[in-house]
Amino acid sequence: MLRKNVVLLMSLLTLVFASQALAADKLVNGIDANFPPFAYIDKTGEPSGFDVEAMNWIAKEIGAEVSHQPIEWDGIITSLLTKKIDIIASGMSITPERAMKVDFSNPYWVIKQVMVTKKDSALTIDELLKGKKAIGVQQGTSEAKWLKAEAAAKGWDFELRYYSSSPLAVEDVLNGRIDAAAMDDAPAKDAVSKKDVQIVGTFGMHDEEFGYAVRKDDKELLEKVNNALAKLMASPDWNELIKKYELDK
Repeated sequence: MLRKNVVLLMSLLTLVFASQALAADKLVNGIDANFPPFAYIDKTGEPSGFDVEAMNWIAKEIGAEVSHQPIEWDGIITSLLTKKIDIIASGMSITPERAMKVDFSNPYWVIKQVMVTKKDSALTIDELLKGKKAIGVQQGTSEAKWLKAEAAAKGWDFELRYYSSSPLAVEDVLNGRIDAAAMDDAPAKDAVSKKDVQIVGTFGMHDEEFGYAVRKDDKELLEKVNNALAKLMASPDWNELIKKYELDK
């Protein structure tokens, strides 16, 4: 009888460990659902974009299944820390402030911050920053924080308006509610290819690097992601993704 109980107990433990291993092989990636070309929801309602496809490749390489969960950008790190998601692969800039809360993968893309105006606008960067203009920016982004801090330090008198996504700010540029939108250059180029807008130029913020974010106690996951990311970046698939999402332009 005792032997049967021991066998039963061992079987139950095996099932528990197996279920834990299975759970560990499933990752939820938090994405900004409106940040083309890195992450967005396509016309069929499915997650798409450069980072979505890159994370699909990485997940396959490390033997995991990944799903992509749209999250409000302003709260996406909180969602990671509270374990609603397992990773953020969605065009996130590596900043000292964020690095205090999460660990980042090795950088995979360099980004510049630019101003976007209507195509027929003659406004300059100097006029936008110092001429009592309305500038839109996505809430929770590094450029939003930078513009607010620099305006206070230098006495710039523009009005900063916050949006849930950069494309929404671009729409308000087009309909005349704001004079310009500040954003990363990749989504700005995407907007220029689709809308009647132009990139005026950079506005003084330093270039930033994108990385994938994980919780600080997920060291094993970070190592796996870094190894797979290095393999992806060294493969022909990386250049194909860059070409597909027109990041080489």
